[in-house]
Amino acid sequence: MIGELWRRQGWWVTRLAMLPVHLFLFAVAVFFVVRLIPGDPVAIISGGQPMSPEQAAEARESLGLSGSLIEQLGRYLGNVVTFDFGNSIIDSTPVAEEMARRLPETLELALLAMIVSSVLTLGAGLFVVLRPRNVFSRAMAGYARAAGAIPDFCLGVAGVFVFYAVLRWAPAPIGRYDLMLNPPPRATGLPLLDAALSSDTILLRSMLAHLWLPVAALVIAYAPMLLKLFIRSAQQAAEAQATKFRIASGASRPMVLLSIGRRALPSTVAMFGTIFGFMLGGAVVIEQLFAMPGMGEYAVQAVTRSDFIALQGFLLIVAAVSLLVFFAVDVVNMMLDPRRRPGVRTEGN
Repeated sequence: MIGELWRRQGWWVTRLAMLPVHLFLFAVAVFFVVRLIPGDPVAIISGGQPMSPEQAAEARESLGLSGSLIEQLGRYLGNVVTFDFGNSIIDSTPVAEEMARRLPETLELALLAMIVSSVLTLGAGLFVVLRPRNVFSRAMAGYARAAGAIPDFCLGVAGVFVFYAVLRWAPAPIGRYDLMLNPPPRATGLPLLDAALSSDTILLRSMLAHLWLPVAALVIAYAPMLLKLFIRSAQQAAEAQATKFRIASGASRPMVLLSIGRRALPSTVAMFGTIFGFMLGGAVVIEQLFAMPGMGEYAVQAVTRSDFIALQGFLLIVAAVSLLVFFAVDVVNMMLDPRRRPGVRTEGN
């Protein structure tokens, strides 16, 4: 009985169990890479002022830089296991607290862009397949072929110039909402959702007005990658024998579309994790362009100030989020197509 249960459910349990292993390996890599950054953290703490040997030793001890490199690595990994990422060198604030405050803000921006991209991909992709000669279909197909051609920061700069400086359709890129407004009560950590839950319609409208342009920049930059893949997969699914059989057997149009979508989605969902990683990185850049506090601001400050402790925490958190997204993508993909599960044999194997 246990063997049968493992055969059916082990495909996702194994992947879940591998997440800590991957994160451990990435943490080790981050430890060594970050220490290649030039500059002495002790000198940063002292502000360039001379320190006695005792003071320098105490400072190194507080930063976890005492002892051999292997000893430092052991302490660092031990702290990571307990979610202790240390304190920032510059302002001594706990990195974990800063990450908990800033990460939801960046994730919200990336998730909004991903939701809009997914809806656009499904709607436009099916329309292109069903109406290939339509003018809109041809425009969408051309848009998909431009996948990745324009960087997100270029679109952001162009959007600010056109829609704020020229047309005045967007507010000034000075944050997530007007400066005169107060932030929403923190409930979920997601600013837009918290504003909606607070019933503050003025703040909610201000957030929507400030968010549409950065979200549009991310969508225009990355949605074509999903759309191009989905159009190709949907066209192959529409021309497949299974689809022709359903049509010949009198299946309803919604059932035919559902069949096409279900067979076209796995490859697109597999790309979802990669695109989300791109969007998360793009959100970090866009936040800086639109003066939005979040992971982008924190990462830039950590780099410019040589704050290796803050940078370690930033890289680990981003890696953990990416690993969770790829795990979710794997689970959804294998639910859509059980043949992708490990150990499942298909015809011809």
